[in-house]
Amino acid sequence: MTTEAGPVRPGREWTFLTNHAHVLLSIARDPSIRLREVADVVGITERAAQSIVADLEAAGYLRHERIGRRNRYTVNPAGRFRHPAEADHHIGDLLALFTSPTAT
Repeated sequence: MTTEAGPVRPGREWTFLTNHAHVLLSIARDPSIRLREVADVVGITERAAQSIVADLEAAGYLRHERIGRRNRYTVNPAGRFRHPAEADHHIGDLLALFTSPTAT
């Protein structure tokens, strides 16, 4: 099979963004999203979503506030990428790229 980007090798599916990035983007798009909904959007289990959110909170990329029975998340756009090759960039750049409305 061939795509716009080139040939696709069968059985070798991958994406450019990690599940951590997908979870963070889901929360940035909807700060009151439930983890069950995050899991559905990302295509992971709810337990995996909980683990990823815990990782992101421990690293300072987001925090949550309990409002009644729900959580409301706040993303820290000033956080820097963890990999040394991108460490000079803020995650706010990624969030802006994927959460800003696109012009048609």
